[in-house]
Amino acid sequence: AFFPDGANFAAVYTTSKITSVSINWNLKIKRHFIKGIFCHTKNANTFTGIKGAQGLKEIAHALAKTLTLRSSQSPKGVSEVVKITDLLMASTGVIGEDFSKVAIKIKNRIPELVKKLRPEQNKFVWFKAANAITTTDTRPKVAYEECKIGNKLVKISGIAKGSGMIAPNMATMLAFLFTNANIPSVFLKAILKKVTAASFNSISVDSDTSTNDAVFLFATGKAKNSKIYNVMDPKLQDFEKALSRICLNLAKQIVVDGEGAKKFITINVIGARSQTMARNIGFSIANSPLFKTAMAGEDGGNWGRIVMAIGKSGENVVANKVQIKIGGYLVAEQSRMAKDYNEDDIK
Repeated sequence: AFFPDGANFAAVYTTSKITSVSINWNLKIKRHFIKGIFCHTKNANTFTGIKGAQGLKEIAHALAKTLTLRSSQSPKGVSEVVKITDLLMASTGVIGEDFSKVAIKIKNRIPELVKKLRPEQNKFVWFKAANAITTTDTRPKVAYEECKIGNKLVKISGIAKGSGMIAPNMATMLAFLFTNANIPSVFLKAILKKVTAASFNSISVDSDTSTNDAVFLFATGKAKNSKIYNVMDPKLQDFEKALSRICLNLAKQIVVDGEGAKKFITINVIGARSQTMARNIGFSIANSPLFKTAMAGEDGGNWGRIVMAIGKSGENVVANKVQIKIGGYLVAEQSRMAKDYNEDDIK
């Protein structure tokens, strides 16, 4: 994606201590305004040593040079220099494979890719882009939302990829969100961090956390809404809700498309003392192999595994205050099976 006039941005990355060269690159960029993001698949560029870092730098130089050349040929006659520090990077694929040959292939394709950039695109381009970033995914993941900031209509479009290595703190997952809102980067970051906690960071397929996870949010400012001076500005409420909807939508698409997944389970933890407590209990259940096998085998009667997972969560749970429901059916409360429990209903 290229932003000729630049864009404010925010990003949230994996918490893994081993990260891809792309994430290391992004973390060194301290500015709040960028010109583009480049994403490639097939090679994670993780555990690739000096060659991986050098290869990515060569790609960035080639891309910056080609975009600058394109800018100099614009009808406006105004040449905008694109620097390598104006570019963010994202990668997904196999960990540990040599990046040198991949870098050469990518560099050779850059002129063709830049030539295809258009200021106006057919809407189908979102599906093409979403499909291009897939790895073990079986389908592209696309979402769209609208909201208002003041009296201005604001649009948010998003694409994502992810199927395996999906766990708390994102996954082998990339998400790219684009909006025409005019919101400073510092506020975008605060909102994205909050929204990500309740969407991309609240899903699990296989309990493995990837080295390449990233969620990006770009704001072009083209909506020309009134200026935002405070992250608590009431005008941002609708935007935050819309961003929450699009992130939750994409996160659910990732879970549904999980490698080998046949079920989609939502775990609601109600009445916890904090969001952290609720998350810890929820993930203790979600990542329990025994709970997963019970769900896969459609053995809802084996709800004791839920009790076990709540107990091992590490949270200070009071047993006789715990109530367990499967669907709308009460199965346990006050440290015992519910009086009206019926195993056939649960099945």
